[in-house]
Amino acid sequence: MMRLSTRGRYGTRLMLQLAQNYKNGPVLLKDIALKEDISTGYLEHLLPPLKAIGLVSATRGAHGGYTLAKPPSEISLRDIVQSLEGSLSPVECLDTPSVCSRVQRCVSRDIWKLLRDSIYQTLESKTLEDLITLQKEKSSHMYYI
Repeated sequence: MMRLSTRGRYGTRLMLQLAQNYKNGPVLLKDIALKEDISTGYLEHLLPPLKAIGLVSATRGAHGGYTLAKPPSEISLRDIVQSLEGSLSPVECLDTPSVCSRVQRCVSRDIWKLLRDSIYQTLESKTLEDLITLQKEKSSHMYYI
């Protein structure tokens, strides 16, 4: 079964929190952990790959925390998920053709490639800005009793 791990799912939630606070300055990891119900320790493990590809910046000191390194409109879900999950190919031969001698004549590989490309295209077409908009729409339709 193809599934994103908690790294991809929680990493997206982490990045959405940073995006929602983009203009407000650095956010403490413990505040994100509390809002998202994810342990601070787990979030700490997600940050290095996000920082390594230039999506997140850290600020030390009394007013420190984490911020997006670029505007939410410039960060796609593909950037986030791929940095945390690695390849989203459903079969190994798409990333490493040398693992299979049938690559050139394999019809099913062509289907798996279409699937992978569709996943990448979908993730590439959505930015953190889009998620902020979707979050606002969902929140405006919620009723509290």
